[in-house]
Amino acid sequence: QLQLVQSGGGLVQPGGSMKLSCKPSGFTLENSAVAWFRQAPGKERVGIQCIEWAHNARYYTEPEKVRFTVSRDNKVNTVYLLMNNLKPEDTAVYYCAAVSGGNCPVEDAIWSYWGQGTQVTVSS
Repeated sequence: QLQLVQSGGGLVQPGGSMKLSCKPSGFTLENSAVAWFRQAPGKERVGIQCIEWAHNARYYTEPEKVRFTVSRDNKVNTVYLLMNNLKPEDTAVYYCAAVSGGNCPVEDAIWSYWGQGTQVTVSS
């Protein structure tokens, strides 16, 4: 089965950091763009940031631009989301998504693969 498998997540205190991982199962991320999204309780899913095969980034939201960083290690076929200085309002289910073609599409593009989602809870 072709899918993205996420790891990381859980409970973190305000001001803390967390790193999520996204790795494909059954395929590679070669020449694919990968993005991270999140869905807070009662809200729609929104895009955070996308990274292209060549490591160019496209930001879907500005406020998290300073605190959140998407990176990828093409040698191990994995994409990461590093979140710093986390706030309670960052509590959400986080998803990664991938699409072939290399370039980051617009946020509401049709993404080929989605991860299973990872709960991140920021609370003291």
